[in-house]
Amino acid sequence: MIVKTYNVLIVDTKNSARSIMAEALFNTMGDGVYQAYSAGSSPSGVVNRFAIEQIKTINYPTKNLRSKSWNEFLEAKTPIMNFVISLCDIDKDTLPAWHEKSIYTHWEFDDPSTVDGTFDEKKAAYKNVFQQIQNKIDLFTQLPLAHLNQESLNRAIEKWKSK
Repeated sequence: MIVKTYNVLIVDTKNSARSIMAEALFNTMGDGVYQAYSAGSSPSGVVNRFAIEQIKTINYPTKNLRSKSWNEFLEAKTPIMNFVISLCDIDKDTLPAWHEKSIYTHWEFDDPSTVDGTFDEKKAAYKNVFQQIQNKIDLFTQLPLAHLNQESLNRAIEKWKSK
């Protein structure tokens, strides 16, 4: 049986934690149906060590994870994105052109890098956000992809909010 692969681009501002964790989770949880990428509007250039620690808990290879600009996905050789998911306060209208043919959604998660506190408190903040992203991706992977469009995704997201 041939399984279609859906490309997912997860965008964030710095592309140092939330979007990187979501990339790893999609690639792990998607059973080969999803090929996920991540990028940022103003990438930090460094993947946060607490994010790396969380990603290692799912045995995802971290060697090639890097903070990168979303401009890399404007190049002709990049795959067409079926889905674009923003994880920060980026206005949809400010996204580059690759989102025009993609199904778009926004997922709101606290930025764990803003947590002030002890090492353990910071580590716990990343673990919490990682689990929240994991739960959202679990719901997403249950959607009927063959019939999914922007309107049906919006309805599904509204149902998730009421749970």
